[in-house]
Amino acid sequence: MILRFKKYYEIYKQFACFASMLLYHQKKFRSVSNSPNGEVAADTVFYYQQKENIVTATYSGGDIIIGQLIAVVTDEGSLDMRYQHVNKKNVLMTGICFSTPEILPDGKIRLHEKWQWTSGDCSTGDSVLEEF
Repeated sequence: MILRFKKYYEIYKQFACFASMLLYHQKKFRSVSNSPNGEVAADTVFYYQQKENIVTATYSGGDIIIGQLIAVVTDEGSLDMRYQHVNKKNVLMTGICFSTPEILPDGKIRLHEKWQWTSGDCSTGDSVLEEF
């Protein structure tokens, strides 16, 4: 009995890891809230891609001409990311972000983000993105 449980537990762990790794592929997100010192707004759109535990995205809109991010998906499905973009003032901005996913009742993803600029004033902020 214990051996059977161990076998099913190992299958469950593999499935849980596999499920979290597929969470972000070909998803589109937009901002629903951001700190005043952030540049992402409701008209900024993110296009996510994923290969295994690596997520990349491009984004643009609002005050952002073009941006890119790269992230590692944690075992819990969160994103540990770095981002860079050029804003409408033609300034290159960079930062770090940790995003925690929430699965909404309709199955879409909401990302709760804690971020910090690594350029400019190096301030911190919070934002929320939702899949659409």
